[in-house]
Amino acid sequence: MKLTTRIITAAILCAAFFGPRWLAAQQSHEPLILWMDKTAQAQLQEREAAIAKIHTLAEAQQRQKLVREKLLDILGGLPNYKGPLNAQITGTIKADGYTIEKLIFESLPHFYVTANVYRPNQPGRYPAVLIQAGHTQEGKPEDQRLAANLALKGYVVLAFDPIGQGEREQSFNKLTSRPDGGWSVNEHVQSGAQNILINESLGRYFIWDAMRSLDYLASRPDVDADHMGATGCSGGGATTTYIGALDPRVKINAPACFTQSYHLLFTGPFPDSEMSFPRFLAVGLDHADYAELAAPRPWLFLATEHDFFVPAGAKMVYDEARRFYGIYGAEEKVGYFVGSGPHGLPLETRAIIYEWMNRYLKNGKGDTLEKPVHLYSNLELLATRTGHVEDIPGSRKVYQLTLDEYHAKRHPGTVPELLAELKRLGVPSDGQAPELKVTDDITADGIRMQSIRFESEPGVEITGKLRIPDSPGRKPAVLVVSDRTQSPWIPSTNFLADRMAKAGRVVLTLEPRDAPLLQERRPYLGNWDPNGRADCIGKNLPAMRAHDILRGVDILAARSDVDATSIHATARSVKGIWLLLAAAVDPRISKIWLDRTPHSMRIALDTAMNESVFDAVIPGFLLHWDLSDLTKAMGSRSVMWTDPTNWMDKIVPVTGSQFKYRYVFGDTTDFEGVQDAELTDDFMK
Repeated sequence: MKLTTRIITAAILCAAFFGPRWLAAQQSHEPLILWMDKTAQAQLQEREAAIAKIHTLAEAQQRQKLVREKLLDILGGLPNYKGPLNAQITGTIKADGYTIEKLIFESLPHFYVTANVYRPNQPGRYPAVLIQAGHTQEGKPEDQRLAANLALKGYVVLAFDPIGQGEREQSFNKLTSRPDGGWSVNEHVQSGAQNILINESLGRYFIWDAMRSLDYLASRPDVDADHMGATGCSGGGATTTYIGALDPRVKINAPACFTQSYHLLFTGPFPDSEMSFPRFLAVGLDHADYAELAAPRPWLFLATEHDFFVPAGAKMVYDEARRFYGIYGAEEKVGYFVGSGPHGLPLETRAIIYEWMNRYLKNGKGDTLEKPVHLYSNLELLATRTGHVEDIPGSRKVYQLTLDEYHAKRHPGTVPELLAELKRLGVPSDGQAPELKVTDDITADGIRMQSIRFESEPGVEITGKLRIPDSPGRKPAVLVVSDRTQSPWIPSTNFLADRMAKAGRVVLTLEPRDAPLLQERRPYLGNWDPNGRADCIGKNLPAMRAHDILRGVDILAARSDVDATSIHATARSVKGIWLLLAAAVDPRISKIWLDRTPHSMRIALDTAMNESVFDAVIPGFLLHWDLSDLTKAMGSRSVMWTDPTNWMDKIVPVTGSQFKYRYVFGDTTDFEGVQDAELTDDFMK
């Protein structure tokens, strides 16, 4: 297969992968997403009211100052490092009219960035353009046609590998010769969850790599550092947006196929971790703020007709930004162009990029015609010897940077402070039982089974199932957080609930709120998407799910056939953390059973690979507490924790009286089923 065909195929595959999921989300009627969208739209309207009041230059500049402060706050700041780049040119390719240099530099100590620099063959001092790649796994070769043509037009161009792409994969496994995470977006999501745990955003490292790339360009004798621009598409459009907003050295910015007002974006193509920041809407921001922060520096919005980032959403941002630029008398410095076709940079879009770069970096000089250029394979463009920066002695990964930040920022909190935080997050209930809707009611084998629905809070409906033994008097009760995991070795939660009901307990199984249509079934990620949307509006999905569990406790405690002093609860895997949050604040839960639940949030920072961390993330939680603090908050109430795991679902040894381990014996084919029956009986004591 020719390289041209391979690159086109990669782009189509990228669009095919993202497009259906995001389009499905856009057209989805997922109740949870629509419920959160009401908050999002209210926050956007409040922001628009603030923008509408800006009429003077002083007011616009004050807004810029405020936006910059907010962006840096939700990013967790940018790295405070001014050390050397230690740049190395590891090889060159002499092409027709330009040269490609293979570059490695350190954006942070031993955090290596691989890049290609395209420069004209003639000596001189040229304007520069920074190109950020989208989500093609190969990274920097993605935009080589654009980069080569810019070099032919008299620019020095730097294209670098984003984190998780090209030579910077974070989970590469030498045994399988592939990244364990699957591909870049998966690695971004996993790293994103780790960063949110310490109240930072993964985006800070993408921005920092771009800023250090500008540092490198500015250091070159063949670059006019007063004339630098930036462009990129998709994920590269996101980083281009951020660097254009935050770094005034970017004199002209041209992000493509990313700009979108959250009026449409919130229920539409929600981006992954480095492309969407926690609390972004909650602090009063939208995409227009990036361009407005850069005013009056030129900004070109680029979209395509059939992109999942729809042109209408980009046009909304453009219209607002143009009005804002008008306060500076600079409306003509804001551009908007819609190219043909799907997600990407078609020829006519590239021509517009050439035109705008020429206009603002070369005083309008230069042509916009694109020349045929030789396209090199990814292997030909490698900057490292092996194709992996991790093979450089001392090389560091993102998770190690995050762990350093954790140690630098950690400030242990107290149990009372923890309980106050859980209250702030809305975990406790008011203790009043919600109104139930019984949708099915049957009795079999002495057990009455009712399918129920109830509102956990206005607009959020939860489904569950009540198992009620046919026996007189008040009975102990158990709340079971429903889990679909089932195998010959792991009995279903329905199996456990049936056994407990037959033992004389009133049992409520319930499923806390979720958006199952957004569950991608990709390995390791869990259902990260609704968690990201919740974080964007300043809500926390694990805390809301803990609240749902306590609404189930409200139902049980209010029943005349339940002994409210004897309510137990159980959950499996990451859902056990939701139960821990609930039990920490509500003493009505007298005993809990956690099964195959990770025993610590802290250990999620120890490796590049984790599973379902997003489903347990509370922003900044780990800076002050860990799961052991939740068990401390339960006081003398009992915790039974079977087969505690790490964040790759592997059972690990942990000391403590609450931890129990299953054992293997060979005189039955159902050894775990037998043990789970025994454990269930122990739990009910």
